[in-house]
Order: sequence, then structure tokens, then C-alpha cells
Amino acid sequence: MPTQTVPTDTGWLVTAFHLERGPGCEAVADRVRQLRARILFDHGRRPEFRKGHGVYTDDQELDYGAWHFVARRQADGPPLGYVRLCTPEAGELFQTRSFLGEEQYQDFLLSHGLGTAETFEHSRLVVEHRARKLGLGVHLNAMAIAAARYLGAKAMVGTSGTADGQDLFHARFGFRHVAGTRRYVERYTEDVVVMMYRSTDGCGAYGALVDELEEAFPRLVRPVSELDAAEWSGGSAHPAAGSTPVSAAISAAAPAAGPAVTEAQGNEPCWRPGLFDLQRPGDAAAFEALLDSGRVREVVDTVADQLVELVTCREPALRGSPEGVERAVAAQLAGRPVREYGTWVWYPWSGRLVHLLPRDEFRLVRTDRNRGRIERPEQRHLLERRVGVIGLSVGSSAALTFAMEGIAGAYKLADFDTLSVSNLNRLRAGVHHLGLNKCVIAARQMLEIDPWLDIEVFTRGLDDATMPEFFTGGQGRIDLLVEECDEPRVKLAAREWARRLRVPVVMDANDRGLLDVERFDLEPERPLLHGILGETTSEELKDLTAREKVDVILAMVDRSGISAELEASIARLGTTLSSWPQLASGVALGGALTAEAARRILLGLPRPSGRFYADLAVLTSAERSVLA
Repeated sequence: MPTQTVPTDTGWLVTAFHLERGPGCEAVADRVRQLRARILFDHGRRPEFRKGHGVYTDDQELDYGAWHFVARRQADGPPLGYVRLCTPEAGELFQTRSFLGEEQYQDFLLSHGLGTAETFEHSRLVVEHRARKLGLGVHLNAMAIAAARYLGAKAMVGTSGTADGQDLFHARFGFRHVAGTRRYVERYTEDVVVMMYRSTDGCGAYGALVDELEEAFPRLVRPVSELDAAEWSGGSAHPAAGSTPVSAAISAAAPAAGPAVTEAQGNEPCWRPGLFDLQRPGDAAAFEALLDSGRVREVVDTVADQLVELVTCREPALRGSPEGVERAVAAQLAGRPVREYGTWVWYPWSGRLVHLLPRDEFRLVRTDRNRGRIERPEQRHLLERRVGVIGLSVGSSAALTFAMEGIAGAYKLADFDTLSVSNLNRLRAGVHHLGLNKCVIAARQMLEIDPWLDIEVFTRGLDDATMPEFFTGGQGRIDLLVEECDEPRVKLAAREWARRLRVPVVMDANDRGLLDVERFDLEPERPLLHGILGETTSEELKDLTAREKVDVILAMVDRSGISAELEASIARLGTTLSSWPQLASGVALGGALTAEAARRILLGLPRPSGRFYADLAVLTSAERSVLA
């Protein structure tokens, strides 16, 4: 049997196999399709991939004649990602061919000097949430390119969406847009473009990885007859969006007598909850195993009360009729036991098990009091947005306020720092969080507000290597950036990326209620930081001394406009003061200011670029009193 292996420095185990029609192949195809569909279903975000409780399918004739790659972290662990490489023998079924139409596809090949026998197509790159931040998407994409090159491909083609930055992701591997192919596709609700890669052009930032995997490819191949069914069905059968699969959450949780935080994703502390739907047999068994494990420290079950809230939110007139409420709740349950209704959420870091309404009903009730200010169509629109937050000290207030207000359904959080005692004067955290990364603290708190949020964390902060992943990688491109870090070079580099991608930026300076707004989405040529630093680039801010960093930050926030208290503190930095003075009240105000600006921007309401002061000392001074 060929050895299943992969270079040790990648950390991923990949199995490759070629699927043809024949004995045993249909069963393998079914398993692959269930794996893909389960990940694509994404806890209801793409309902067309689930055919019933526990039944997922993504049937495509392209599977036959194609190479398939399945990746896992450990040899006995569950599959975490997949990619398909379609060979010329299935060329008539290529998605690119269908997208362009036969005539345009043939013209495209001819214009680029390509033949059908040397053109491959890669598609269906799917990765579990917990593996995206660990780089599995990059690894599998590189794997498909490596295999195509080994098999003699002269070129690869594929279709890529543009709304979530998928096309930019592929561009980092050397793929290029094919001119004249971009168009809106209703099914995906975004523009889609054909992209092409030539084997002679190199692989951009991932050339070394592709070379390594091309050499390894023959050792990864296994005959279909040797594939075990367990290889494709391991792990939880029903992972949820933004959650750790239930089996992983149970096995990694701490014993009752030990510390609550032991689960790791890579080398990071746990920050994703496990979600159980007891109507699904696999989840029901895992749920009972968790209860029997002794790891649950507290069970919180208020679903009966939540159901009353649900029906009265939908029909406020029922509030005066206990009998009407009872009938509405019974109709909502439709004969299901209350215990089996909705979702049980397992928070491994606290040992709490919480019973909630199903996701959409929970969110309807949770944001019901937003109505009148944010109506339900606007709430749904906001939940489709993705927000990036850099700097989770001041930025933690923004992230938590956004989560409470429902300003986005997905987040990327970046900060290399851990919580220290001196942070407790302004961060919403407890002493049990000391030493924990600030991204992880914020993510846990946000997921305790809404366990279905899609949150990615960058616990090593951002640099030139990780900035592309933050803006366009992982789960998709961000729609708005909240910038709250104190590193001048990162502040400027983030704006360079934001302007290039037309992402609006909001910032709170935590002094005099300064709100800064840069509408790069509307003004792609707008000078960074309103031109305060002239033509300075982030590259020019490398290797600054501590004093130079202070000077640049003061220039960024306009030293002439800072408060007298902050001005007086500058000379004391490093002597009688250890760092910038910051108060919890200012951080809380910053959360409110950035949330108001972000909500208006994401809803298309007026919020121009500029700088605005909400100086409470001025706004609440004696002469501003409205009383006679």
C-alpha cells in the first residue's frame, strides 16, 4: 500500500485518490459528496446542500474522472477539508465550460493557445471553520495545483466569486482573471469571474509549498479499493457555523475538578462553542455523552420562557392573553418535546451548557428591541456583513457593542497581546482571563452573546504576511475595518490594504471622543488618514524608536486637538507613566461611536469621511445645559 504522507512541516495529512465508475466507487463518491455538502451546508447558510436530518449531498457528475484530496490533522482524526481536481477526461462537464458556454469556452482556449487535453479544472475547495485559520485552505489549493502539474497540466481554469475575495485568494497562487468573463450569478448573489493558471508561471507566494507537494503527490495516492468508510465520516456529523464539532468539544473539555480551559485549536485556547441539535441522532448521542462525562458544571435551560418571548415578539397583542400565548407556543413546538427543541450550546471554557431557541428564532428575539431603530430587513442585511477589528483593547468595546447590536454576523479579530492586570481598568474582562489573548477573550464574550457568530482570530497580530489573510482570506473579505491598534506601521498598512480593496475604516482615538471615518468604499483615491502624513507609506515606518512611534501616533490623531490631560501626560511617558492614559468610560464611548458609524455605513446611510468629536467634557458643560 502506498504510504499516506505529507511533508512534516505542513502539519496536514492528505489522502489522494482518482475516482472512476466501477465497483465500490459509488460508495466512495457518496461519502465525498456528503463530506463536501456537510461543510457547504454551514449550519443552514446554504440549505440546498441538506436533503433531510443528517442527510447531506452535493451530487456532481464531475466527481467521476476527477482526483479528490481529503485532509485531516491527525491520522485518526476527522476530515477537515477537501478539494477536487477535474481532469480533461471530464472536460465536457467543466463548470468553467458551463459558465462561459461552449462557443466562448472554445474561443477562450484557442486565444490562449490551449487544448482540451492539457487543461485541468479545480473546484469545490471546502474547509471546516476550525481549520481555516490554521491554513488548510492554502494547503489544499496548493495541493490541487501541485497534482495538476505532476499530471502534465499546461493550464488550470476555474470560476471564482468576487464578493468574499475568493478571486484574490486564487490570485496569490498565480491565477489571473480572464478578461470579459466577469458577470453576476444569481445563485451565488455575487459577481463570478473565470480565472486561469499556467504551469509555467510559478505559484506566486506559495511556489515553495507547491513544489514540495508536487514531489510528495505520488506518495499520497491510494487506490479507491483501500479507502475505509471511516476515513471520510470521522468526527461530528453536523458541525455548525462558527462552532467546534461536538465530539471535539467533548473530548477536549476539562474534567470537572480541573481547569475549564484546555481545548486547543492548533496552539490556541478554545473560543468556539459546540452546538447540539437533539433532533439529529449523532448530536443526541454526543449530548448524552457530554452529560455523562461530569464535565458540565452548569446547565441553563430557559427555552420555555424563550418560546413565550418568541411568540409575543411575533404577535405583541398576545401579551394580554395567557391562553393565546399557550396555544402559540404549542403550535411552535408542533409536538416536539421542549428538551429537543432548538439548540444546546456547550461552552467548554466555562463548563456551561445552555439551551437556546434555533438560530434564526433566537436572533429574532434577541434583536427584537432594535426594531424602530434597526428594522428586521436591515437586521438581516447587517448579519450578512463581515467586520475586521485590529487591536482588542479599545477595539474590544467596539467588537462587543457590534455583537450586541447585531451589526455583523462575521468577524475577524487581530491582536498579539494577552490580558495583563493593568488592562483591567478598561477591558470588559475578569481576573480569570489574565494571560489569555485579547482576541480569544473578545471572541468568547461575543459567542456568549450569539453562539452562531462566525469569528476568526489572529492571535499573532498582523504583519505583511498575515494582512492578506485578514482582509480577504479565511471565510471571506471584510466589509468594514475598525482600526484600534497602537503600532503606527500596522495602522498605515491596514489603511493601504483597505483603500486598495475599497473597505471603509472607522477608528476611535479614545481621547475627547474622537471618531475618524475614511470612506474608501466611496472614495478609493482618498489620502490615507486624510493626508495628515502626506505620502508616507507603511514601509517608511519600519524600525521606529519608541519616541518616534509616539510622535507618529500623535501626528495621526492631530496633536493640536488632543485633551489637556493627554498633552500633559506625553512628557511623562517612560518616566512616571508606563503608557498612554486610558479610561473605561472613553473605551465604552468609543464602542458606541464606532458602532453608530459602522451601522450607518453598512446600511448605506449617510456617514461621510472626516473627524468628529463627541467630547463629553464639552457636551455636558454647564453652558450646554438645556434647563432654564
